[in-house]
Amino acid sequence: MVTVAAGGMPNDSDQTSEPTPPRRAGPPGMVRRIPLSVRMLFYGAFFLSIVLVGLPWLAYRLDVYVPALHVELGGFRYVGAAFAAVCLALYVWNAYVLTSRGRGAFVEFDAPTEFVSTGPYRWVRNPVAASLIGTGLGLAVALSSTGVLVYVLLGSLLGHFQVVYVEEPLLRERFGQAYVDYLARVPRWIPRRPGEEGT
Repeated sequence: MVTVAAGGMPNDSDQTSEPTPPRRAGPPGMVRRIPLSVRMLFYGAFFLSIVLVGLPWLAYRLDVYVPALHVELGGFRYVGAAFAAVCLALYVWNAYVLTSRGRGAFVEFDAPTEFVSTGPYRWVRNPVAASLIGTGLGLAVALSSTGVLVYVLLGSLLGHFQVVYVEEPLLRERFGQAYVDYLARVPRWIPRRPGEEGT
C-alpha cells in the first residue's frame, strides 16, 4: 500500500511505494510556458486575419464576379464602418475579460481554466462570438458587399452549431453545476440585463 504525504509525494518511510509515472509533456504543457499575453496576441492576430481579412476578401469575389448581386449602399458605408469598429473594440474587451479572468485563451487546446461569469458574461454567454458577428455585419455594410453578408450569415449559423453542440457540452463537463446554473440564468446570444431572469 502506498502512503502519500500532505504534499502529494510518497512517504519516505514506505519502502514499498512505487514511483509515480511521469506526467506526459504534450503540446498544451509546452504552449502554457509562453506568457498568456503573447499567446493571445498570436491567436488574435492569426484568427482575425483569417476571419476579418482573408475570408471576407474571398467572399467579396462574389460581388466582383457577379456584379448583379452587388448592392451599393452609398453613405451607409460609413455607418457600417463605425459599427464594425465599435464591435471590434467590444471583441477585444470581451476577449481580454475572458483571458484575464479565465486564466487561459479562448481556443480549445488552450482554454480558460477558471469559469468566467462576470463583466459582459453577466449579460450574454457568448460576447466574444456575438461581437465578432457584429464586426462582420459592419464590414459587410462598409464594403457594400453581398458576398461578405452571405459569408457572415453562414459563419453565424456555423458558429451557433459549434456553440450548441461542441462548446457548451465541453463547458458543462469542465465546470459542472456552476455552468449548468449559468445556462439557466444568462441568454446565449441576445443580451439581457442581469437580474431580469424572471421578466
